[in-house]
Amino acid sequence: MKGEARSVLPTEEAKQEGHIWGSMRRTVFILGSGLLLFVALWNSVTWHLQRFWGASGFFWQAQWEKLLSAFEGKEWILFTIATTQVPGLFFWLFSGLLLVVDTTGKPNFISRYRIQMGKNDPVDLVKLRRSIRTVLFNQYILSVPMVVMLYPLLKWRGDPCRQELPTFHWFLLELVIFTLIEEVLFYYSHRLLHHPAFYKKIHKIHHEWTAPIGVISLYSHPIEHVVSNMLPAILGPVIMGSHLSSIIIWFSLALIVTIISHCGYHLPFLPSPEFHDFHHLKFNQCYGVLGVMDHLHGTDTMFKQTKAYERHVILLGFTPLSESIPDSPKKMK
Repeated sequence: MKGEARSVLPTEEAKQEGHIWGSMRRTVFILGSGLLLFVALWNSVTWHLQRFWGASGFFWQAQWEKLLSAFEGKEWILFTIATTQVPGLFFWLFSGLLLVVDTTGKPNFISRYRIQMGKNDPVDLVKLRRSIRTVLFNQYILSVPMVVMLYPLLKWRGDPCRQELPTFHWFLLELVIFTLIEEVLFYYSHRLLHHPAFYKKIHKIHHEWTAPIGVISLYSHPIEHVVSNMLPAILGPVIMGSHLSSIIIWFSLALIVTIISHCGYHLPFLPSPEFHDFHHLKFNQCYGVLGVMDHLHGTDTMFKQTKAYERHVILLGFTPLSESIPDSPKKMK
């Protein structure tokens, strides 16, 4: 019997390994095909947008040149301030507005859109203060030095503070590539942090919030912040040798998206946070950002069987989806 058990295990391990490599091959194929399709439709999709951009392009170019002249010879200071303070401003404005609702429960109509009803109503202030201290540490003690070190690398790749602003077409292409790189890197780094060897000492901190709120999107262990929050967002601009303007917009968008994913409210006309909220609730589902990698690796199968999956759409009205698509009644024992 022992010999039989030994002969079965390697077979199961081989099947599992084959499944993982098969999933990765499908990932490369689908993401690559999507990128090729985007490039194929490039001119027809962006023509009208380019006309809109062109009308104001000269204005922004003039403003950029004035800013460059003010920091002449000290472009690294401009780069550091712009890449840390502008996205940081968006982070605290957006998460601060949500904090008002989390701590006071007002305005009442926003509370109707809460995903996990009865949670953070109101939020634990002691836990919140501890989390905010960690967020500030990650933002300013870790992120700022990383951005300072990023400047010479980007300078070598093509000077982020070069005089000419990128065209709208080029910025759109960059945005697609940034998003794909972040999706792949965040999925694998995030899933790795759920391995027992790393979860208890590193990633468990972030999962103290089983019902997340916006500000805790950056509440994490320092190692996680560097590996899973910063690197997936930074690598795209490094590969593309991006302009400072592209980097600022990308960092700001990435922060806004992660706040929405953690905010705990499925608000009208904003991207659905149901996917990542379910991850905080169940831990072993929905590791990615867009859900592409989870679909390919089958780490969203449980999510797809829930009402949360049915609610995972952009809300185009004002009736909360928790009311229009309510949870199934619990069965009586």
